[in-house]
Amino acid sequence: MLDWKNRKNDLRGRVDDSVDDVRSYLGGLWLSRALGGLLGLYLLAALVVGWYWSQEPALFPVQQNAKAAAELAQRPLVSGYTTVETVKSVAGSLLDKDGGYLSNDLAPPGLWLDNMPSWEYGVLVQVRDVVRALRKDFARSQSQSTEDPDLAKAEPRFNFDNKSWALPATEAEYREGIKSLDRYQTRLADPSQPNAQFYTRADNLNNWLGDVATRLGSLSQRLSASVGRVRLNTDLKGDAALASGEAPLVSEEVVKTPWLQIDNVFYEARGQAWALSHLLRAIEVDFADVLAKKNATVSVRQIIRELEAAQEPLWSPMILNGSGYGVLANHSLVMANYISRANAAIIDLRTLLTQG
Repeated sequence: MLDWKNRKNDLRGRVDDSVDDVRSYLGGLWLSRALGGLLGLYLLAALVVGWYWSQEPALFPVQQNAKAAAELAQRPLVSGYTTVETVKSVAGSLLDKDGGYLSNDLAPPGLWLDNMPSWEYGVLVQVRDVVRALRKDFARSQSQSTEDPDLAKAEPRFNFDNKSWALPATEAEYREGIKSLDRYQTRLADPSQPNAQFYTRADNLNNWLGDVATRLGSLSQRLSASVGRVRLNTDLKGDAALASGEAPLVSEEVVKTPWLQIDNVFYEARGQAWALSHLLRAIEVDFADVLAKKNATVSVRQIIRELEAAQEPLWSPMILNGSGYGVLANHSLVMANYISRANAAIIDLRTLLTQG
């Protein structure tokens, strides 16, 4: 009788253990499914947010934007005001667009995005160049003139590391640069501040356009290298041979953009073209008299047209890299076409400014 009771208790214990095991299994299964569902929802939300953040800002009307800003601040629309306001707006677009500044993000979805950070870098390159031109050329009457103190503070701010997330953050440095530009702009529009100047001369404009041409020429080469080409190495290493009258040795090299970098170069070009189209529209306003005297107004407008054509919507979900005459499109070569045409027009414009 006792043995039977022991067996019964043992059996009941085993049943209880089995029930506990089943409950534990079902609880773990429910928890894993719940976590899997939450992870799936997070990834879906990150995908949607990442797509939204990857939308490029639209073009804005430069002249109307500067006029509205001058009226709001109750400042006169003096020469140079439109250019400085446009630089501020372009730089501010980096920080205030949908998703904010993404190049220094450390968490998803910003961490997973690379097209928009490349676009941001392209815009930043043009902002850095024009701010340097403001300090070095536009705000100085001659090479021996003293540089403007606010522009001298703005330039290093925009040349700060574009991927720093703290101590200090990139956004904080760029906002300080915009504030320095605003202080210069305020003094520029104040008749009682004669030390703030903006000189609209052909040589000043030509110097900045030289930097622009160099940037666009490099972009065109990088975009064209998406399919790979065998090129002659034009680096003149045989200086001694040239001195002795001998022909330099020219070697061949294969130039090809790495596959993972093709879309980055494309979006960097989009960013530079976006920023430059606005800056040239501002230049057309502030340098209107110079351009008219040199018969160069049409040339500027043609450059703007080529750059804005490079901003057409991209309907493909990815940057295609077909061969030049293949079945698939090659978006990099299409972009290179617009960039090269704009660069050629800038070279012609510089000739007009020098000789026209």
